[in-house]
Amino acid sequence: MPFSKRDLLIITLGLVLGVSLVFGPMVLAERSENRPEALPLEELRAFSEVFGQIKRSYVEIVDDKTLIEDSIRGMLTGLDPHSAYLDPEAYKELRIGTSGEFGGLGIEVGMEDGFVRVVAPIDDTPAQKAGINAGDLIVRIDDTPVKGMSLSDAVQRMRGKPGTDILLTIIREGEEQPLKFTITRAIIKVKSVKNRTLEEGYGYLRISQFQTETASNLQKAIEKLKKENGGKLKGLVLDLRNNPGGVLSAAIEVSDAFLEKGIIVYTEGRDLESKQKFRATSGDALKGSPIVILVNGGSASASEIVSGALQDHHRAIVVGSRTFGKGSVQTILPLTENTALKLTTARYYTPSGRSIQAEGIIPDIELESVKVSASALSDINPVREANLSRHLSNGRKAEEKKESTEKVKKTSLATEDYPLYEALNLLKGLSIAASQQYR
Repeated sequence: MPFSKRDLLIITLGLVLGVSLVFGPMVLAERSENRPEALPLEELRAFSEVFGQIKRSYVEIVDDKTLIEDSIRGMLTGLDPHSAYLDPEAYKELRIGTSGEFGGLGIEVGMEDGFVRVVAPIDDTPAQKAGINAGDLIVRIDDTPVKGMSLSDAVQRMRGKPGTDILLTIIREGEEQPLKFTITRAIIKVKSVKNRTLEEGYGYLRISQFQTETASNLQKAIEKLKKENGGKLKGLVLDLRNNPGGVLSAAIEVSDAFLEKGIIVYTEGRDLESKQKFRATSGDALKGSPIVILVNGGSASASEIVSGALQDHHRAIVVGSRTFGKGSVQTILPLTENTALKLTTARYYTPSGRSIQAEGIIPDIELESVKVSASALSDINPVREANLSRHLSNGRKAEEKKESTEKVKKTSLATEDYPLYEALNLLKGLSIAASQQYR
């Protein structure tokens, strides 16, 4: 039996949308009455006609699979920068990305106005060593303009065989001309947690990315710092600068490590599954010792969850510049064994109800990333008796030597990382204030 034009439209829609349709006016009427929203038939008819015109008239033959996959990509790209269709290669890369080892340059990227925006370079990777900064806009990959590429296409071009070179052309705020960086690809092994003692009793923890093992590595790092400092820490600097995020469960576990109770983060979306609350369990790894969190514009997603939770519970003071503002939840919805949708399904909210999305976390103390030279520090240090030639000693030579060593360390930290230097000073002040409160 020949099909009418309307029947052909219905068949096409069924193929495009993946819906099983039974032909006949009664069945279609029942579907329309039972659905909360009717299908937009006029718009779908236009889609069907475009599909048919391409099949008939495009200069080259395009198979149905390619047309439909590109249509799906277009739908998702039009929603927001984070929703995407994951073909087999992209789906595989997503699963590899949370394991802590993969090939490429070592940057977290997103799409903005058709170009690739660097969210943050990952620590100790080719991109960071080459000088790529958070906020850089990638406009060319080798000789190919980025405009018009999908994010997954751009990522695939940047990844490649370790040892091969890639040329990135970048637009950077404050620079009049585009910058060019030749970067050698490598196997990226991300060490999620680093630690060191800044001064006696004061520890430093750096989380470069939130991975499945981050929380357990954090606990080990804290224990190591305690052991180095006589079993107890007076305070801790938690460095989340240029941390692009990662696994949600890791952010919750890291926050929980410092909180005794209360909400860590909650999500709100349209369906019931997207409405979730995550709460802290008892036990504070630092037993109440003060925390200063360092953030900047490259701190995103999971970093913002940790910063917002500890800030709202008054468990930490956040220092630095406003964070990236990536406060949306992406759910992976498998379509086949090898393909999936990455769909934005909810927004994150801090314990006090602040939305992170497009706002970010505003630091308690705003501090821009600046560099201070050793000469600048010497200019502002006043002349003391100890600076005078042939000054009289106070009889405590050992302590004089120790004070001199500490001064060199402080000057070195100030010139190496001024925000960290200020964070340490703040941490020491908090520790002193807390100790005096209980006298």
